[in-house]
Amino acid sequence: MQKAQPSHPLGFLLEGEARWWEIWCLAGEYKYGMTMPRHKDKQASDQAYLDLTTKAESLALASLAQQETAEMHFYAGMAEAQASRMYSLRGENRATAREGVRGRDHLLRAVALDSSLYDADLGLGLYNYYVDTLSTIARVLRFFMGIPGGTKEEGIRQLRQAMERGQITSAEARFYLAINLHNYDQKYEEALRVITPLVEKYPENPIFLLARGDLYGKLGRKELAMADYQAAEKGPFCSLECRQKIQQLAREAITAQGARPGAK
Repeated sequence: MQKAQPSHPLGFLLEGEARWWEIWCLAGEYKYGMTMPRHKDKQASDQAYLDLTTKAESLALASLAQQETAEMHFYAGMAEAQASRMYSLRGENRATAREGVRGRDHLLRAVALDSSLYDADLGLGLYNYYVDTLSTIARVLRFFMGIPGGTKEEGIRQLRQAMERGQITSAEARFYLAINLHNYDQKYEEALRVITPLVEKYPENPIFLLARGDLYGKLGRKELAMADYQAAEKGPFCSLECRQKIQQLAREAITAQGARPGAK
């Protein structure tokens, strides 16, 4: 896609998305009964991902300079959202806020131009959800920095809309909705209902299997949790590093369930 349409941002956004899942894999940790990345140190390898977000954003902005369209505002907003999540994972709060607010502005404009662009609800939903989960100190800083507010309820509504009606963000919206319901709201049964169709559609995806296994574990369904962890441990991987990390995470989760890794 990049070769066929070098001036179009979508190919670069898709590559960035693919790289993000490997970053998620390598930064993941099993803690508090949940597998997810909580922090990563800044590394030289991060730049390849950030370069893709910059490339996609610059192409979208160049197109917008010629003609304003909802599609290009969406691509610009998603590029900034991709950059924001890297900065967030590295604990770079100002850069996270800067990219997040800029991305929100583009996505709001995209929806204003085309109310049927439901893919934009992924970025808007994540913004509204996360900005409402900030600590008290962060809320004060948000006020003084002029960062627009949002609510979890609106964020959940938008994530569901992207999940149900989005064309290219449906799977990602479903995953993040399940993760947020688990991590922030402790709505384990609801999160399980959200994540299960994703596992059924992509049964070899180890990240999705770990996410569902964690929910089964929280709900006391040990055998089902073990089955998902063991399936994740044996799944296909994009790299040796990712394979080793997933297997480590699966073993830690299995041990937390009171079983020995490798036990039937």
